[in-house]
Amino acid sequence: MAQVSVSGNDTIIINSRLLTAFADGDNAKLTFPNELVNVKPGKNGNTLFAGIATGRLGELVLNIIRGSADDAFLLTLQQTQENDLPTFTLLNGVFVKRIGNGTGQVANDTYKLINGVFTKRVEAVSNVDGDTKQSVVEYQFKFAAVGRQIQ
Repeated sequence: MAQVSVSGNDTIIINSRLLTAFADGDNAKLTFPNELVNVKPGKNGNTLFAGIATGRLGELVLNIIRGSADDAFLLTLQQTQENDLPTFTLLNGVFVKRIGNGTGQVANDTYKLINGVFTKRVEAVSNVDGDTKQSVVEYQFKFAAVGRQIQ
């Protein structure tokens, strides 16, 4: 029997705050830029495997409406980090993808974001041709670890 996946109404929480002021398109993107294991073949068909710690690292990009309450919240956190990194409380959060099966049943594909920091400042542009991207801010984070669970 064919499988279907109906996605929508995702949830993103950073430091216990439910974010809602998302822009258009890819408003949240979680990626894993590094491999988990290095594999190297050896002589006589032997193979070496070595875990790579950076494979647990997750990168999150959020596109938030510029000037919104969520923008102000994240900016305050970012400024706290920049003011004194050693006293900054690392970010934690949750990214939940809601997946329906077409018959009313829903599973939550949950990514737990653990010990994160802001990695770049928010950029700005002024545009007279009506580019709506000038009303969007992009926040970039790195998290030390990301766990995944489907319920």
